[in-house]
Amino acid sequence: MALKILVIEDEPGIRLALKDELEFEGFDVELAEDGPSGLASLLQSPPALVVLDLMLPGRNGFQICEEVRKRGLPTPIIMLTARNEDVDKVRGLELGADDYVTKPFSLAELVARIRTVLRRTEPRNRDAPLEARSIQLDPRRHCAFKRGVELQLTDTEFRILALLLAHPGEVITRDEFLKQIWGDDVYVTHRTVDTHIAALRKKIEDDLDHPDYIVSVRNVGYRFNDNITRS
Repeated sequence: MALKILVIEDEPGIRLALKDELEFEGFDVELAEDGPSGLASLLQSPPALVVLDLMLPGRNGFQICEEVRKRGLPTPIIMLTARNEDVDKVRGLELGADDYVTKPFSLAELVARIRTVLRRTEPRNRDAPLEARSIQLDPRRHCAFKRGVELQLTDTEFRILALLLAHPGEVITRDEFLKQIWGDDVYVTHRTVDTHIAALRKKIEDDLDHPDYIVSVRNVGYRFNDNITRS
């Protein structure tokens, strides 16, 4: 069953563009064009995630987020706004928003952020074996194989591959790699992610000039390609 995303956005063009993109990505999309109707829809039938515009008629995004959290609902919320003030971002996060995207934005980035937030909140058996195409990974034994041959991976490479294999076909942003692999207390950059991905590719790709397992998504991150594209 497709996950439901509620989009509360008063600008018709953005609202419909989000609906088309999210439905294309396999989500079930519900729309609301103002604060009161959006909040009513959210409370009546909580979605998997809410894309919430900040500046809404009737009731703004801050008020909706605050009300949802006061009621104890854990529904993930991504705030969407044209404002670029740090104080607004901090306030939104303090009220319980899970992420914050500033207009203008790319649809690909927003979809990646939605998947990132959903991954953070989903239950997961971290010890379960993972497999996609010809790659197998066993977290308990801390080993990985390609076509039955064991891969000699560093610990960081192993954890990166595990994150990719846990979500084949989905884009994982560089920021999520930083958070999941290195944590919040270690200062590393997007370049660090790229360097480790390059090292991992050397060990699993059949053709480094045309990577087919770990695919780059321009300006966003990487995904594990779960479809065989070449013979």
